[in-house]
Amino acid sequence: MVPIDKVVVSIGGSVLIPGNNDSDYIARLAEMLISASKEVQLAVVCGGGKTARYYASTGRELGGDTYQLDIMGIGATRLNAQLLGVALGDMPVRVPETVEETANASKPGKIVVMGGTEPGHTTDAVATMVAREMGADRVVNATAVDAVYTDDPRTNPSAERIPEMTIARLGEIVYKEHDASRSSVFDPLGVKIAEECRIDISMVDGRDLIELEKAILGKPFNGTFVNSH
Repeated sequence: MVPIDKVVVSIGGSVLIPGNNDSDYIARLAEMLISASKEVQLAVVCGGGKTARYYASTGRELGGDTYQLDIMGIGATRLNAQLLGVALGDMPVRVPETVEETANASKPGKIVVMGGTEPGHTTDAVATMVAREMGADRVVNATAVDAVYTDDPRTNPSAERIPEMTIARLGEIVYKEHDASRSSVFDPLGVKIAEECRIDISMVDGRDLIELEKAILGKPFNGTFVNSH
């Protein structure tokens, strides 16, 4: 039997629950993931999005420190994982809380969904940790933008789109400082793990399910391919 690719999808909370036909999108996302899982072995890591940002900002106003804000953010990611689980028809009563738990539960035809793990680790970093533990071929980062740019295209119209890049180049772009609820192109720890383990990263608009599915299946897609080899 020919071994199938193992893929970890890191899907941002801002993609899952931006407040824009969320239930319709999540239902279609689940349908696509179920279809894709017939061809690749899938694990999904959900981000916290606006729910995490709300608790981070409110908690900060109340005097919370970074550790406390991270704990609340992790709770938000696990809520989002359960929400996706509902759409997949398999909502976990308890979402996997460790990378090892997710990797051990992963098998062909079964989609394992999790959120964050511990303070200081973003869900992008967690996704690459899961990929390392599973021996995955790639991480697909489903984001709110359609590719990696030289700057934020939402604020800088002159930002240049980068269709393909090396993992070293990505490392030069990402933020170097972790902060609760802060958003960046990709987590620097995740980049380091991907580089060390030669895990490719695909950046794609998470709401474009056609392109997202192509990236998951390892087909040419409209986004940014980060080559780790």
